[in-house]
Amino acid sequence: MSEETTESTYEDYVEDRTPKQIEEQQQGNMSLLKHLDELRTRLIRSFIAIGICSAISYFFVEDIVHFITAPAGKLYYMQPAEAFFTFLKVSLFSGFLMSLPVVVYNVWVFFLPALTPKEKATIGILVPASVLLFFTGITFSYYLVLPAGIKFFLGFANADLQPLLSIGKYLDFVVAFLLPFGFIFELPLVIMVLAKIGLVTSAFLRKQRRMLIFLSFVIGAVVSPTPDMFSQTMIAVPVILLYEISIIIVRFILRK
Repeated sequence: MSEETTESTYEDYVEDRTPKQIEEQQQGNMSLLKHLDELRTRLIRSFIAIGICSAISYFFVEDIVHFITAPAGKLYYMQPAEAFFTFLKVSLFSGFLMSLPVVVYNVWVFFLPALTPKEKATIGILVPASVLLFFTGITFSYYLVLPAGIKFFLGFANADLQPLLSIGKYLDFVVAFLLPFGFIFELPLVIMVLAKIGLVTSAFLRKQRRMLIFLSFVIGAVVSPTPDMFSQTMIAVPVILLYEISIIIVRFILRK
């Protein structure tokens, strides 16, 4: 097809459109631009919230670091700038956790206009519940799982082998240990939503129990900060327990 034919076809298409079709296309373009502008606004507000909370966290960074390093005791920094950059990481991580409700709220508000009143009511319950479960998972990991993991790894010390923990490496280990539990604790909520819309039932969940046990250890191997079996088990066991709790909820509360 020649270039002249292509241009002629396009011009004929434009000329054949009715004013109503042209108006609808313009409205569609304006609607897309409006959504993109709204997305940009929500992202900017979320980043501002993270920045403000990170700045606030920096004023209390020494107390936060002391809280985080409590399970391990005294730590060291091996490079001149390691402590400084570790403090920045701690501030950003703490700022993200503090601003998480604001970030989730902005995501929710962005999708709100496209939802029905019933969906809005459901999301209004799910969003706070997801944030609460996320923090519950992190709290569970910090107070129960992390101390056990630290004790296990430090238990290899002897007269000839003493631990010398770097603050930077320790922080990376803690973050990699805490965050997975925040997401893992969302499992009951996800299963409840799937059951509510009819995709899964309690009978189906019971049949998939063996597969879940296998997958839980696979997940543990993928997300654990170390490749040892202990860390994988510490992650897999809560997944299995949460799955069993989800079966009970679906069977006796949702009646599926």
